[in-house]
Amino acid sequence: MNLPVTLAPVSRLRSIVSGSIGNLVEWYDWYAYSAFALYFAPVFFPKGSPTAQLLNTAAIFAVGFLMRPLGAWLLGAYADRHGRRAALLFSVRLMAGGSLLIAAAPGYATIGVLAPALLLLARLVQGISVGGEYGTSATYLSEMAGARHRGFWSSFQYLTLMGGQLLALSVQLVLQQLLSPGQLSAWGWRIPFVIGAIAALGALYLRTHMGETAAFEQKQQATLAGAESEGNVPSPGQMRQLLQYPRAVLTVVGLTLGGTLAFYTFTTYAQKFLVNTAGFSKESATLISFGVMAVALLFQPLLGTISDKVGRRPVLLMFGIGATLGTVPLLRQLAQTHDAWSAAGLLIAALFVVSGYTSISAVVKAELFPTEIRALGVGLPFALTVAIFGGTAEYVALFAKNQGVEEWFYWYVTGCAFLSLLVYWRMGETRGEKGRMVE
Repeated sequence: MNLPVTLAPVSRLRSIVSGSIGNLVEWYDWYAYSAFALYFAPVFFPKGSPTAQLLNTAAIFAVGFLMRPLGAWLLGAYADRHGRRAALLFSVRLMAGGSLLIAAAPGYATIGVLAPALLLLARLVQGISVGGEYGTSATYLSEMAGARHRGFWSSFQYLTLMGGQLLALSVQLVLQQLLSPGQLSAWGWRIPFVIGAIAALGALYLRTHMGETAAFEQKQQATLAGAESEGNVPSPGQMRQLLQYPRAVLTVVGLTLGGTLAFYTFTTYAQKFLVNTAGFSKESATLISFGVMAVALLFQPLLGTISDKVGRRPVLLMFGIGATLGTVPLLRQLAQTHDAWSAAGLLIAALFVVSGYTSISAVVKAELFPTEIRALGVGLPFALTVAIFGGTAEYVALFAKNQGVEEWFYWYVTGCAFLSLLVYWRMGETRGEKGRMVE
């Protein structure tokens, strides 16, 4: 399907929504693991203290992230060669399978060590899925957007990503009202994964009716025409092509480093921080997290629009400076807070700052690479960085707490944010670069 280079707003919105629904579902499935880990940790790891059990589930959460670079490489290369739509269809199939496996996996009491092994396998499959989803989805949204409002449209990447997390928390809140804590811990935690598998099948149906981007189709036509004129000489390997853009690759790593660690600190880990450190109940922590995420969704299109007006770099600098100066005092205050409204206010302030990164992350990375290597260029260095820093955020935080040096983690986040700030300070503006994004 050949889409016009210039799309009417309604047509553009329809295409972006089609691409975003699957993204929402995939991230719901991914975050359901973190949201319900408080309940299923004893099922798969029955021995030890609550912190030790969470440490085990966080380790598997981190291992799932280690598969994301593999997914980014495989599906990113596939998307650059065969199309964004084909790669997005494959990624949602993988996510459905992983969710179904978690929903059906027996506990430790039934099959012993095979139980955590199945949990690990499911997270590896899901890791490949989201690894490929991010780069391809970011590329799809960026290529569907026109130059004038690309920051706004591309903000849907993290809007749906955070929406998936919010949806997981919504399911958790409903189940906490309908089921007792005992029922949730025994079998109720399986329900969100069944929902996720079914929703993924629905997203698969929607994606089958999604159009390909004009940028990819035009590049394919140009490539075919060039191959015919040159006697079908094969093009260089995609990884070799990617290495022709070392500055862009290193820029993606640098701008992701602090952003991904801060994001996972103030979203997925914050819920456990409220329970384990601040002393809130599981139900209160879930409700606070839900409200905070609902507000944070609004920051994405707002800051995306601002970046269309003032540029990407000033918005990134806002995040870098805010996270470097504010992380330690904010987490110290949050640890001592016992009022739900105060905790929510602190987390909203943190996520407003973090949104300086999340709202334009997709578009900045996409604007660094040409069409033929964009999905791989966006996805692979991002996935490697997230695997090392974002995926281990919970584990590092819980390990520091278990060792009695929890504040070390605060400074760790601060240090990574400062490194990203240095990258933002030195990087050039990506908005409006010629020869990158096809209009």
